[in-house]
Amino acid sequence: MLRPVTRNFLSSLRTIQKHSFSSTSAARADFTHAVIGGGVVGLAVARQLAQREDTSTVLIERHDAIGTETSSRNSEVIHAGIYYGPSSLKAKLCVRGKNLLYELCEKHDIGHRRTGKWIVAQNDVQKETLEKIHALCKNDLGVPMRWVSGEEVKRDGEGVQAACALESPTTGIVDSHGLMLCLQGLFEDAGGVSALNSPVVGISALGSKPGREGWQLDVKDAATGETSSITAETLINAAGLGAAVIHNMIVPPDQRQELYYAKGNYFSYSASQPKISRLIYPVPEAGIAGLGTHLTLDLAGRLRFGPDVEWIEDSNDLAVNAARLPQAITEIQRYLPGIDATALVADYAGIRPKLAGQDAVLKGKGFHDFIIRKEEGYEGWVNLLGIESPGLTSSLAIAERVQELLYGSAKSL
Repeated sequence: MLRPVTRNFLSSLRTIQKHSFSSTSAARADFTHAVIGGGVVGLAVARQLAQREDTSTVLIERHDAIGTETSSRNSEVIHAGIYYGPSSLKAKLCVRGKNLLYELCEKHDIGHRRTGKWIVAQNDVQKETLEKIHALCKNDLGVPMRWVSGEEVKRDGEGVQAACALESPTTGIVDSHGLMLCLQGLFEDAGGVSALNSPVVGISALGSKPGREGWQLDVKDAATGETSSITAETLINAAGLGAAVIHNMIVPPDQRQELYYAKGNYFSYSASQPKISRLIYPVPEAGIAGLGTHLTLDLAGRLRFGPDVEWIEDSNDLAVNAARLPQAITEIQRYLPGIDATALVADYAGIRPKLAGQDAVLKGKGFHDFIIRKEEGYEGWVNLLGIESPGLTSSLAIAERVQELLYGSAKSL
């Protein structure tokens, strides 16, 4: 049984505790695993770990609901895994995660669709970039791609303008909210405990070697302001936009990590024409921190465009910037000239946690791989930093990776 302080703490934080569980394997700690962050990655990790026998897992989320930040403010795209070097975690986890995600959606009736995607080139320079992407996919990644000629674009492009394109047939879309609710349900059905409205305000590594005797987490009840403590054998930092804050609670000052915030503004489209059945992406350009203002669809077939890249200081700045609409229209009209600009309106914004800032991006040094590692000098701590796109697609594979780091039992990468 859990110590009374833990039950009272979780109850006061609106904990969902539908199922009892045993903590016999965690005699000195309240939980075997403490996962910080209730976005799609944290949920996937918590669900993965909760399935292990004779363990207990708590998911701690600072907001009053799961998935209120980056996980619900994105393009909801299931990416194919085509933009990243073959040795990168982004490539490996995206390709693996894509397959796992389609399987999960089929099994649990989560809304999704394999729409396919065109990456469109307007000139010879952009075509050369597509040729490099095609070679990467064919020779190194094993991701299916198909050339689309200019004639086919004119015939079947539904109003899209391009000299040529690359088609990614395994790209799709997913209901991110439905996905996260499914993961939360699977986690709790496996005995996991969700603690919402519960910001972590302090962390202590216990033992002569930090973490050897577990971890103490000080957590505030956002409703009352009361702070309580729990202990866990292992700690997983999946806090997304707040991951650097959690990291910096633990490490000495000279090891602190900074995240940079790239807001992406999205624009909805209310006109009935053109009707597009696939995703349309421009060719990626150096010196920007995203994939360009692209066309995506929701499951009802409605068009939306974005995200752009707006560097901000405040990770809570989720107000969509309508002043950026004219630039978005200019970018959209390059590949969709028939768009009705008057039917485009500012819709919502999301924020991507970056490991490199604007200056590094402008110098062509903006790519940073996911950080998913056991931190040197500590026991039982897995740290996830810079989990931006393709984080949603990769989430189930990231969960496998975390389990592998803790137990050596997941698929080797």
